Amino acid sequence: MKLIIDTNVLISSLLKDSTTRQLLLNESFEFYLPEIVIIELKKYLLYIIQKSGITEDEIKNLLNALLENLKLVPLDEYEEQMDEAMEIMGKIDEKDTQFIALALSIKNDGIWSNDKHFDEQTKIQVYKTIDIINLLEKKSKSQDDEKRDNKKI
Repeated sequence: MKLIIDTNVLISSLLKDSTTRQLLLNESFEFYLPEIVIIELKKYLLYIIQKSGITEDEIKNLLNALLENLKLVPLDEYEEQMDEAMEIMGKIDEKDTQFIALALSIKNDGIWSNDKHFDEQTKIQVYKTIDIINLLEKKSKSQDDEKRDNKKI
């Protein structure tokens, strides 16, 4: 499954060792995010350090580990979609335009975000963290059922 992740998902994964972090490290998914997110993260670095209780070096190491499973996409790879993305998100939340543009520019299954602004648009499928968990559980159950069926043969 290919998903574009929103900044709030990445920040959440840095704040604590959580389900979100484990999902971002799960190799069953391909995660994409606009490269600009890294600049945005720098604005929140002090907040992340304070809330997480870990050092700046530990945050950077964690981010590097997460980035091994995330594909940063430069603006020039999706900028042709920015006008359409602005039409979709401009009146809702202009800051989310790049995520929509990226989603419009590559084959994907949707955007993973807990930001309610994305729910106001209807062009791109939006998944909340609970949706991702449910998808994984469903996949796991399906694999278990398949193994059980193969044992019967």
